[in-house]
Amino acid sequence: MTQVTSMVLVPYPAHGHITPMLRLARALRSLGITSIVALPDFMHRNYNSTDDQVIIEPIPSGFKENDDAKDFFSIDASMEKIMPGNLERIVRELEFAGGVACLVVDLLASWAVGVGQRCGVQVAGFWPAMFATYRVVFAIPELILNGFISECGIPILHHHHKINQDIILERDLLTSNQAKLSTKDLPWLVGEPSSQKSRFAFWLRVINRTRSLPWILINSFPKEDNNKITILPSLLSNHQLQTFHVGPLMLSINDKKILMNNINNSSNKKEHDKSIIQWLEKQEPCTVIYISFGTWVGPIAKEKIIELAMALEEAKRPFLWVLKEEKQWREGLPEGYLDRNAKKGKVVAWAPQEEVLKFQAVGCYLTHCGWNSTMEAIRHEKRLLCYPISGDQFVNCNYIVGVWGIGIKLEGLERGVILDGIEKIMVGREAEMIQKKVSEMKVRVMGDEEICATASNLESFVEVVREANSG
Repeated sequence: MTQVTSMVLVPYPAHGHITPMLRLARALRSLGITSIVALPDFMHRNYNSTDDQVIIEPIPSGFKENDDAKDFFSIDASMEKIMPGNLERIVRELEFAGGVACLVVDLLASWAVGVGQRCGVQVAGFWPAMFATYRVVFAIPELILNGFISECGIPILHHHHKINQDIILERDLLTSNQAKLSTKDLPWLVGEPSSQKSRFAFWLRVINRTRSLPWILINSFPKEDNNKITILPSLLSNHQLQTFHVGPLMLSINDKKILMNNINNSSNKKEHDKSIIQWLEKQEPCTVIYISFGTWVGPIAKEKIIELAMALEEAKRPFLWVLKEEKQWREGLPEGYLDRNAKKGKVVAWAPQEEVLKFQAVGCYLTHCGWNSTMEAIRHEKRLLCYPISGDQFVNCNYIVGVWGIGIKLEGLERGVILDGIEKIMVGREAEMIQKKVSEMKVRVMGDEEICATASNLESFVEVVREANSG
């Protein structure tokens, strides 16, 4: 039987996608697989690896080194027109040097599927988020067929589906448990109508390109959907799709072998981190409000920054707020705000999130509900105050609040709404119940049984790739 010795992993070029792919690479290496993570050069510059078990290979993207004009659409153009040929060259060179057993492709980087097919290499998909969001996206044909959305992805209102102007989707269509999803949760409904249609076209392309993949690795825990799903009938073809729940893919807090420099590779990063930790060490248990909306999505509006800033000031609780230094992120801060709140609050451009969340001082996490952040919060048993912004965050929030009961959703960023949410999540009976559910959720997600199941699933994936290469 052919030995599986190396795999090439291709993430979508965003930190929230690269992080779990790097973690998958390390997990595969523990099974004896040489892992080559291929990153667009503009992302590769921000990652250093001192770990000889994971190779990080740059893909020429066409962007200049100091080109700041990178957004969803310009990156998409680069992935479609420039990166495929460059990745193909890398894969063929590796093939010549000893062979590639499998190309593991983030489904949002579906452009790479064709590269594997042209090179005659097995291709597996990788879904970096929860399984429920996968089901939402890949139910698009059925959503169109059932009249929930148009062929451009725009919700179609029907009087018998309409609740508060949102269409409640049929439960059996998307998920097998008690989630109540509506059309407002659809991940492509971001920005203006033209932007929404472009994002929907992106997802249609993803579906079409990945419809024939034999395997999908899911970065979620086996019991996410209240049952262990390993085989799915494809919505788009006659073949059976085998899924492997291999998450949540987490690194140890102390594992520094793969480093990401998020502050422009600043030499002051260690001192910056140290000042945050020293500040947290001085705070009382369960008193700090931690606020972070991630690194990928654009800034929230100036008016919302003002409301959030004033709410944090009026709450009279210590807070640690991650807010990029760029003008469009901070222009909403009131004049003199940083000086006025220097003792009680700390506003930073970046924070070592897992190290922050492990502190007892942190009482709650005001989050955008990104999947990595959600799993990190559960790992460290932090209550969640939710304000989703885009993409899969709305589905994640639905589960956090409505299914798992480990957080509260903010229905806006008005000052009074934020203050009310902070009070509910920090003190009182509701806060106690949420904390209890967070602790229970940690066991469900990361208990010994779950860790063993995840390890077994990854081993099974390696085995099926080995069998496919031996045929």
